[in-house]
Amino acid sequence: MTIDDLIGPVQASSHLGDYFEEPIDGWFGEFGGQFVPELLIEPLKRIEKVARECFSDPTFASELETELHTWAGRPTALTHAERLGKRWGADVWLKREDLTHTGAHKINNVAGQIKIAQRIGARHIIAETGAGQHGVATAAACARAGLPCTVYMGEVDVERQQPNVHRMKLFGADVVAVSSGDRTLRSAINETLRHWASDPVNTYYLLGSAVGPHPYPWIVRTIQSVIGRETKSQLAERSVAADVVVACVGGGSNAIGMFHQFVPDKNIRLVGVEAGGLGLDTDQHAVTIGTGRPGVLHGSLSMLLQTDAGQIRETHSISAGLDYPGVGPEHSMLSQTGRASYMSVTDAEALSALKECCELEGILPALESAHALAGAREIAREQPGQTIVVCLSGRGDKDLSTLMSGGTDRE
Repeated sequence: MTIDDLIGPVQASSHLGDYFEEPIDGWFGEFGGQFVPELLIEPLKRIEKVARECFSDPTFASELETELHTWAGRPTALTHAERLGKRWGADVWLKREDLTHTGAHKINNVAGQIKIAQRIGARHIIAETGAGQHGVATAAACARAGLPCTVYMGEVDVERQQPNVHRMKLFGADVVAVSSGDRTLRSAINETLRHWASDPVNTYYLLGSAVGPHPYPWIVRTIQSVIGRETKSQLAERSVAADVVVACVGGGSNAIGMFHQFVPDKNIRLVGVEAGGLGLDTDQHAVTIGTGRPGVLHGSLSMLLQTDAGQIRETHSISAGLDYPGVGPEHSMLSQTGRASYMSVTDAEALSALKECCELEGILPALESAHALAGAREIAREQPGQTIVVCLSGRGDKDLSTLMSGGTDRE
């Protein structure tokens, strides 16, 4: 068994000339790269080398498959959301990443990267987190591996995600509240990169999304593509032909994991849903692909939200996991080539879709996932009768304080 057996191979697609199984020299078309201080170049090369060795090693694939099955809870269910579908006028299916251990898709990536870190010989794991799900997954994996863990989290997110902060601490992680900058995910990544630069030999940066310098976007997508592979297989088992596949997009790891296996299927639309916040007529949103322009952030060239002077704009979303001014470079490429399209929904629309999912399906989705649901609802209304598959990236227990405050638990 190899990693291709586990995640499934994707061939280069002739209708999308720049799309390949992995980035070319760290680039997805015009996006990607490795914009980092010189002292991080060798650590990144070492990570890429070990990742390639792992991904071609049958033992690594077997161990990861076992860990995802016996610890993380894979495969996750594909749930037919009949009542939602009836209301929306569509055939709706939910890929249930909310059912994984720790409550979101983040555990997939962490389970794989912790094994890469161990092969490198890392003595300390550091990570960033926004909504807290990546932080919780990293803390849990480090506890299981016996490795010390430090998680950086913006002060704003610490306040609105207290349950996840407590869970990280229960797993033994040191949670550092970041008070600089916008005090959300962007600032957390900044501080994690600073920590890594201070000790790149002994420390492994376990990056949680499909962003950052090469090879991280490729590594994260390679591991997370188990989501799309399972979904494709489950649809085939049920003889269901999808018309549209939908996922929320912040940095974009759940979406790229879901989309990757479907890229060659030209008859299936891929739709990413960004956080529209208080609306596009305000500056209180995080619609990076829809309103941004190319620029460099956190080590890669991708679409960014910027001021006219080229400074990174502050963002807003009710969901901490989508409150990010950049996006993974592969998403930028998929948007540029037209293979995937990207839309946005507001905080209010996401809250409405969350309420519908709770009341009609007995499922409490994360606020991030609620954006994907709201996007799917809009797609269904525009063209009734479609079969729509939604990546339910996480569960909403972590968001109860925000929901109990009426969605206003945000500075």
